[in-house]
Amino acid sequence: MAPIADVIKYEGDNSTFIWKHPSEDFNSLTQLVVHESQEAIFFMNGQALDLFGPGRYTLETQNIPMIGKFLNFATGGVTPFHCEVYFINKTEQMAVKWGTDSKVQYIDPQYGFPLAIGASGEMSIRAEDSRKLLLKLVGTESILGQERLVSFFRAFLMTRVKTYIAQYMKNNAVSIFEIDEHLAAFSEALHRLLIPDFDDYGVVLERFFVTNVVKPEGDRQYERFRDLYFRQYADIAEAKLRQQEDIIHAQTEAQKTVIASQALATKRAQEGYTYAQERGFDVAENVARNEAVGQFTNMGIGLGTMAGVGGAVGGVVGGAVNNAMNTVQPAPPADDTAAFKAKVEKLSAMKEAGLITEEEFAQMKAKLLSEIL
Repeated sequence: MAPIADVIKYEGDNSTFIWKHPSEDFNSLTQLVVHESQEAIFFMNGQALDLFGPGRYTLETQNIPMIGKFLNFATGGVTPFHCEVYFINKTEQMAVKWGTDSKVQYIDPQYGFPLAIGASGEMSIRAEDSRKLLLKLVGTESILGQERLVSFFRAFLMTRVKTYIAQYMKNNAVSIFEIDEHLAAFSEALHRLLIPDFDDYGVVLERFFVTNVVKPEGDRQYERFRDLYFRQYADIAEAKLRQQEDIIHAQTEAQKTVIASQALATKRAQEGYTYAQERGFDVAENVARNEAVGQFTNMGIGLGTMAGVGGAVGGVVGGAVNNAMNTVQPAPPADDTAAFKAKVEKLSAMKEAGLITEEEFAQMKAKLLSEIL
C-alpha cells in the first residue's frame, strides 16, 4: 500500500544542474521542500504545471490514498494520474573546464609561417530559466550535470573560440609569441559573443576565461622562429646591460678623480701653498736640474725663484743659498757674455710666466752683471 504522504526534497550534489526525484505518482498531502538557490517543477500527466521557489509545499494530486488503489485496477495497477518533480540547482557553478577539440590553422602575421593552435580555460555558469532549460535540454533524463551541459554547448564554444582567436590575431598582427599578453582581451570578447548562445537555453554565462593557448611545441619550424624571437630581445637586453656597466664604471672613475682632487687641495691648504705655487716649485726644480745642479749660481736663480713663489719655505731656502753665493764665488765662465745672455733669457722667461716679479728680475739681472764686470 502506498504511504499516506511522501516528503520530496533535493538529494543531488552541487555540480548538478537538474535532478529528478525518484518518487513518482505520490499521493495528496505529499510535502515538497525546496531549498534556497533551488527551484522545483511539478509535472502532472506529462505537463509542467507549477514552478516552486524556496519553501515547503503540500502537493495536491488525484492519487488519493486508499481510494487510489481501487482506481488502479482499471489500468493494471498503474495509476492513471502520473506525477513527478524535477529540482533545478540555480547556484553559480564555477571552474567549469572547457577546451577546443581541435586546433585552428592560421598564418603568423609577424614571421609568415603557418601554425596550428588550440585554447582552453574555465567558465562559470548558472541556471536562470528553469522551465526553458528543462524542456529544451533535459527532456525525460533524470539528471543534468556539468559535463553533460558543457557537451551541449561544445559546438558553440569551438566555433566561437577558434574563429575569434584566429581573426583577432590576424587583424591585430599579434604574433604567436605575444599571444599570452592578449588572454584578457580574448576572454572579454568571447564572453560577450557566447552569452546569447547560453541564454537561448535558460543558462547564464557568468564568467568566461581563456587561460591557455596551446602552441605547437615540438614543431621544428615553430621552435626555430621562437629561438629567433627570444634571441633578439636577449641581445638587446645584454647590450643595455653592458651600456649601464660602462656608465657606472665612468661615473666611478670620475668620482675617484674628484675625491683625489679634493684630498690634494686639502693637503695644499694644510701645508700653506696653492696650486700655482706648487707649479712654481716644479719649474724651479727643472731650471736647477738643467743648469748643472752643482753650481751655486744656478741654485741661486732656481731657489731664488722659490723664494718668490713658495712663501716662507722658499724664503728661508733662497736666503741660505744667497748667503752661500756671497761667500763662495765660482770662477766666471770663459765666455762671460754668452753665459750672461743665456741666464738673462731664462730670467725673462720666468718673469713672463709670473714666477718672479719685475723687481726680482731687476735684482737678479744686476747681480749677474756685477759678477762679470
